[in-house]
Amino acid sequence: MSCKASGKIWFNGEMVEWENATLHVLSHVVHYGSSVFEGIRCYKNRKGSAVFRLQEHVRRLFDSARIYRMEIPYTEDDISDAIVDTIRENGLEECYIRPVVYRGYGEMGVNPVNCPVEVAIAAWEWGAYLGAEALEVGVDAGVSTWRRMAPDTMPNLAKAGGNYLNSQLAKMEAVRHGYDEAIMLDYHGYVSEGSGENIFLVMDGELYTPPVSSSLLRGITRDSVIKIAGTEGIKVREEPLTRELLYLADEIFFTGTAAEITPVRSVDGVEIGSGRRGPVTKTLQDEFFRIIRAETDDSFGWLTYI
Repeated sequence: MSCKASGKIWFNGEMVEWENATLHVLSHVVHYGSSVFEGIRCYKNRKGSAVFRLQEHVRRLFDSARIYRMEIPYTEDDISDAIVDTIRENGLEECYIRPVVYRGYGEMGVNPVNCPVEVAIAAWEWGAYLGAEALEVGVDAGVSTWRRMAPDTMPNLAKAGGNYLNSQLAKMEAVRHGYDEAIMLDYHGYVSEGSGENIFLVMDGELYTPPVSSSLLRGITRDSVIKIAGTEGIKVREEPLTRELLYLADEIFFTGTAAEITPVRSVDGVEIGSGRRGPVTKTLQDEFFRIIRAETDDSFGWLTYI
């Protein structure tokens, strides 16, 4: 999905033209991957335009920075306000928002502490991450030969730029093999997540998803699905999942800010269920989008209106 320039970017406290939001080639982040970031969506609904789970995303951004000892020179409220200001400044009714915190130009070397911590926030129009039809017909996935990192090697709970080198290898491998997305295993060989999404299996009407200990990012859409499932009377089990369960599941779907709730129609060429979106996936999708579109009460308090 292309990232189309959309006016201005919030850059270290100021609105600057898109093309002027630049950094030095010797910035620490360029050489050592020292960044943390978020992906957030703003949706247009019958009441206006609303950012989905803004506070939770900003909190996770600060949590990621804390893990990497990056002191953000703004408060959580400052960043939340800046996100809203960026959307307004660009006149966007519906968009994807990318706040990123990174180590800038200071000293060269692995030790980052003498490099400044900088912050940028961009927003642009963005459609369905895995394709416009994917939300209904599903995608084809393949189990990657690349594993997720063990927790004592890289902190998976941090949404850090460097972590996504691992994701890039899995995604490129999947596409090269003719799949839309990869499914990654953890360091013990259990199911972990996609290259940029969490994963759920449906078996006998119940939801199964890997626990945080399976080297995955604690996704905000993942949490949303778990909460929605509770209101729909669908039992959720967080437990280690072996690879072969992928082939035996009645339904599988990915979750993420970009992917939203995207069904998986096949894994390694094995058709899942009917090979299309299943009834449990549809139930969760329908309620998720009803909340986003303000067609039902926002009982969880997930929407921040612009």
